[in-house]
Amino acid sequence: MSRGDHSRKGNSSGKRVGKSAGKQYGKGSAPVRKTANSPKKISDPDEIRLNKFVANSGVCSRREADLYIQTGSVWVNGKPVTEMGYKVKLTDEVKFDGRLITPEKKEYILLNKPKGFVTTTSPEKTRTVMELVANASRARLKPVGRLERNTTGLLLFTNDVDLEKKLTHHKSGVRKIFHVELGRNLKFEDLQKIENGIKLKEGFIQVDEISYIEGASKNEIGIQLQSAKNNIIHKLFEHLNYDVIKLDRVIFGGLTKKDLPRGHWRVLTEQEVINLKMM
Repeated sequence: MSRGDHSRKGNSSGKRVGKSAGKQYGKGSAPVRKTANSPKKISDPDEIRLNKFVANSGVCSRREADLYIQTGSVWVNGKPVTEMGYKVKLTDEVKFDGRLITPEKKEYILLNKPKGFVTTTSPEKTRTVMELVANASRARLKPVGRLERNTTGLLLFTNDVDLEKKLTHHKSGVRKIFHVELGRNLKFEDLQKIENGIKLKEGFIQVDEISYIEGASKNEIGIQLQSAKNNIIHKLFEHLNYDVIKLDRVIFGGLTKKDLPRGHWRVLTEQEVINLKMM
């Protein structure tokens, strides 16, 4: 039955339905309509919420900033502020645990990591990935997740703490695809075992997809998974007595290595950042 048929049936009396058939309003109860002249609250473009100010400084996420504000760890112009939603100007003096902080412009850098570099922000005796992006930005960048020393491929860096925590959360669902080279051909029955999921001491590991690389020998495998557990691909294959010779992350959250040589980095486009935030 169409909507029009239903309307005609509902008014079978033939009487004209006027305003009196609608909702009745008593004196003074008529709905208030906004007019073009109604005053609108205009936000000050020079003001920013304190939790956002703290998060933009790179010390923590916005949610964590709320907790720090509640406990009195954030001071504005020499006084502690515990009020939620408090707004500050960019010219205000804001301190976090006694240290002066300033909001940073959010930056997003994609690196095609070579072998031999450790994924850490701490000073090491060996080479770290931070050396490779040292000239990319003056901001305090942090790698999103990690790649093992001899694992190559895509590694994202940012000072956007909220996005970094979102992408590394175990329920984030970030699409990651690796090109794996094994020491010997992978038996089809072992490929099926990985496809169906394997129970390791780290838990039950379920991959999204696994297949042989088209046009290559059976020791080259493509594998897609969401697990953020350290060194998990090595552990999957080692569980079935295979040695991983090479491991290369070729896709991360829709980002690819196209036109990005090994050891080089580039700045993400505005659209790429939007896509990551919408995951």
